[in-house]
Amino acid sequence: MRYRELGNTGIKVSEIAFGGVEIGMPYALNMSNAKHMMAKDEAIYLLNKSLDSGINFFDTARLYGESEAIMGEAFKYKRDKVILASKCRHFRDSNGFLPEVSQIRSFVNQSINESLEKLHTDYIDVYMLHYADLEILEIDEIKEVFQELIIEGKIRVPGVSVYEQNETKLALEKGFWKVIQLPFNLMDQKHAVHFDKADQLGVGIVVRSVLMRGLLTERSFNLHPELKQVQDHVQQYKQLYSEHMNNLPSLAMKFAASINEVSSVLVGIDKIEFLEEAIKVFDGNYFSDKQLEKAKSLNFPNQSFLNLAQWDKNGWL
Repeated sequence: MRYRELGNTGIKVSEIAFGGVEIGMPYALNMSNAKHMMAKDEAIYLLNKSLDSGINFFDTARLYGESEAIMGEAFKYKRDKVILASKCRHFRDSNGFLPEVSQIRSFVNQSINESLEKLHTDYIDVYMLHYADLEILEIDEIKEVFQELIIEGKIRVPGVSVYEQNETKLALEKGFWKVIQLPFNLMDQKHAVHFDKADQLGVGIVVRSVLMRGLLTERSFNLHPELKQVQDHVQQYKQLYSEHMNNLPSLAMKFAASINEVSSVLVGIDKIEFLEEAIKVFDGNYFSDKQLEKAKSLNFPNQSFLNLAQWDKNGWL
């Protein structure tokens, strides 16, 4: 396993970040039909196997079902060997409303204290806002309470999880958030315009959705008719295949790992086979400069169309 600096935080993380959502709740391409979830003992075994394989970076969230509790049990006596990332509860309620400013401090404190209890720890290495939209990023009180938690020793590094390119831009401009977790893959490369700036500022970039929830696998070859343009586009990536990258998943993961500004690549792992395959992929044998430029040129032309949540609502997944 290879390790990279997480921006200028002083933390070194494995190139693979273990994505904890799938061990804590049902998760699938079609979220409305997601039913499968690992048994607790299997999940604990998988987490320990991942740690033994060299993965030291584990990502979870307050809203990932039982994920925090399972990680807490798995790493209760191995806390010094892992880098834990978790996320605050969503600030917006089911109607999209934000809490009153006077409630923010108690909201954040309650969320992190719940996470600390579940994770069996007294600190979280990287604590993030979960979906930091533009309005949330402009609330100074959130930054203030995060700063207090850093002083108290409950947080080592503050971060944000974002979806949109302009959210990444604003998070960088704020100058406070030291880690940004964002979607990035062969199809959707729009956040890459901010990677140089993040590198200059020493902000760690952690990328997720490298397989687009399974679309950059063989599943993409039988999509809904409304997604024909996506299916046709995915076929183009076969021209990038080589001896070391002869299938879509390995190609997609190696592409993300080939970006110098990326500190770690989040991979959803819920089977030993997936872990073993990921370990083989992240071997340091990544894209050449020529291959990387070609891959960058093959991003999906209509970036705004790439909205999995909307596709799910439309019944296309």
